[in-house]
Amino acid sequence: MVSAGYITEDQLKEALAIQKQSGGKRIGQMLIDLGYVSEQQMLMALADRLDVELVDIASYTIDTDTVKLIPKQMAEQYLMLPIDQIDGEVLLAVNDPLNLYAIEDIRQTIGMPVRTVLAQEQPLRDMIEYHYAGIKAKMAAENANANTAGVSIDELVIDTSAGADDAPIINLVNSLLDKAFQDNASDVHIEPFESNVVVRMRIDGTLIDYIQLQKNVQDSLVARIKIMGDMDIAERRIPQDGHFRVRIQGQIVNVRVNVIPTVFGEKVVLRLIMSAVNIDNNATFGMNQDNYDKFLKMLMSPNGLIYITGPTGSGKSTTLYMALASLSQKPINISTIEDPVEKNLPRLNQVQVHPTAGLTFEVGLRALMRQDPDVIMVGETRDAETASISIRAAVTGHLVLSTLHTNDAASTIVRLVDIGAEPYMLSSALVGVVAQRLMRKVCPYCSREEPLSERQIEFVGHDIPNAKKAVGCGQCHGSGYLGRTAIHEILVVDKHMRKLIASGAESEEMKLYAIRNQNMQTLKAAAIELVERGITTMEELERVAYYDD
Repeated sequence: MVSAGYITEDQLKEALAIQKQSGGKRIGQMLIDLGYVSEQQMLMALADRLDVELVDIASYTIDTDTVKLIPKQMAEQYLMLPIDQIDGEVLLAVNDPLNLYAIEDIRQTIGMPVRTVLAQEQPLRDMIEYHYAGIKAKMAAENANANTAGVSIDELVIDTSAGADDAPIINLVNSLLDKAFQDNASDVHIEPFESNVVVRMRIDGTLIDYIQLQKNVQDSLVARIKIMGDMDIAERRIPQDGHFRVRIQGQIVNVRVNVIPTVFGEKVVLRLIMSAVNIDNNATFGMNQDNYDKFLKMLMSPNGLIYITGPTGSGKSTTLYMALASLSQKPINISTIEDPVEKNLPRLNQVQVHPTAGLTFEVGLRALMRQDPDVIMVGETRDAETASISIRAAVTGHLVLSTLHTNDAASTIVRLVDIGAEPYMLSSALVGVVAQRLMRKVCPYCSREEPLSERQIEFVGHDIPNAKKAVGCGQCHGSGYLGRTAIHEILVVDKHMRKLIASGAESEEMKLYAIRNQNMQTLKAAAIELVERGITTMEELERVAYYDD
């Protein structure tokens, strides 16, 4: 390290002295802890000195079959991971290449020659956790297949009190949930077909094939999920909804369950609702500063109606919950009526819709009006009655937040009038509209630059020389995208906008006014900005702004 110019002799002597007092801590780690070198610099010096390769483990395409060569406990204990096989040797990613005992132990366990490569500590730990989660789920599937092979469904009994290692089906369900959590999947689809059952996971908005199960696993798997979701396991003719909570890696995950009968049996969709979601610009509700300032001003209104709009899966609920969490810090009474309650928040009175018992949005909303609320959240405005009660609540001194399915902010107003809202009442009640979309971010490991076509240039209005193209690699499951970010279009209801609403103006007139006088950034403009910054692709832009061509 001294000869490489990273540290001085005095710094090395100081580190050696402290190392002696600390009981033999690695000298390299001591230098990092003291701030004399970064981990990357230390690894580069080691790679040069030992003539070994330094790899970016996060972007390396790791071979799952090679990972299986050693158990997870050994990988975690030694912080070493077999990642590939090349020319009869196993490539072993390590953080400490001088731990010769561990390297030899792994070599003997594998029974093949090993060649070490260096990797940073935290990315290596992340890859160990990620890949063994996938292996666990696939092994659980194989175990479930093997244990149910040749056994009729009626003969298989699920012991709901058994531990995960005792019952193959229980282990399978737990492993699928664990894998979905690791991959940050929003949904798990368990789809029955004539000769097998396919499990797919929705990651960053795209369904990706995961594993296939034998047909005779199907009914036992569905029964187990129904038991967890407190559903009727004997009823197979009608759709059912359920819900359960699980703890995965210390985090509570709410899981919504929907089961629907198909011609080949019951299909199950599990929706995972994380208690802690990582989003871009978390401190500003996922918005840029200008939009956040507008939205914050809306939330400060003592009364009125705020709509968050967009298609299913556009992040409306996430934005709503962040807004409610912020409002809950005030000394006010917040009540919600939802279907379903996706996330439990402290200091909120949350009501679950129950239509079969007579608790609809309209009934629940009327009841909440008698609960002395300051803020009311209506999970979704589905009909004229709900819209009418929400407007009435807004004009009588309550702040009401709700969602609606519309393409953009201005069309929300027209949509509300279409379902029966009186324009003069709506103009008095409405504070503003937030239209939202989620855009997939291009994978940083495999993206490349590609010139725009003439059609794309025409769609954008100008060329984007450094536009990114999604390619696909192991890190992004072949999709070319990794993670998502939100874009917003915020229409503020000012005096002139109220006049436009009351007079029944067309959505285009209201949109044009907002752009010219409120500096409203449209969804298309926001998406173009992300393409220009290399965050997403033209394909994503066209998908999000297809209606704005």
